[in-house]
Amino acid sequence: MSDRQYYRQARPEMLDHMAWNVGCCLEVGCGSGNFAQLVKKHKNVSEYWGIEIEEQSAKEAKKTLNRVLLGNAEELVEQLPNNYFDTVVFNDSLEHLVDPLGLLKIIKTKLTAKGHIVASIPNVRYYKNLYNLIFKKQWCYEDSGILDRTHLRFFTQQSIIDTFAEAGFNVNSIQGVNGTRKLKIRLLGPLTFGLLGDISYLQFAVNACATGHKV
Repeated sequence: MSDRQYYRQARPEMLDHMAWNVGCCLEVGCGSGNFAQLVKKHKNVSEYWGIEIEEQSAKEAKKTLNRVLLGNAEELVEQLPNNYFDTVVFNDSLEHLVDPLGLLKIIKTKLTAKGHIVASIPNVRYYKNLYNLIFKKQWCYEDSGILDRTHLRFFTQQSIIDTFAEAGFNVNSIQGVNGTRKLKIRLLGPLTFGLLGDISYLQFAVNACATGHKV
């Protein structure tokens, strides 16, 4: 996958994990704005902000978004207005952060009382990754995917839930997305009474809200 393709991924499957009334939205790692275009087309959006570290992508995103901040999200997040955003989106961006837990804690202060987070997070227990680790004794970084060489953090389904809880969020739903079509892998879930059910999915889609509020 080229750099341009990487920043132009639209992620249409994530629309199913968002409420229809998105309201004022912030997308951390908005790329070229392709996901924002989808959200604006299919959801009720009042305003759409983005943070993007790659300059050319941020320039393209400005054609679609109301406001785009160029730079590192961990350095820019304090500049965002408090109690302002109804929805914050992380589409495969939390794993690129030095301190995702710390950023989530700050993001909580930027959400409205009924605001929520929608996130896609790579699953380090994906079967291909497990196979390479256990049977080939390999942990090889790549240009894209779970072992993207720019990933600083790695998550399992349970560690995602734990991280959000520690940051002060309730996980309303967490569902596997972009699952394998291989039947023998998909059958491992029910055959192991759910123990290996998570290894079929490349990512997990998360919908979370601040502790004490249910979406």
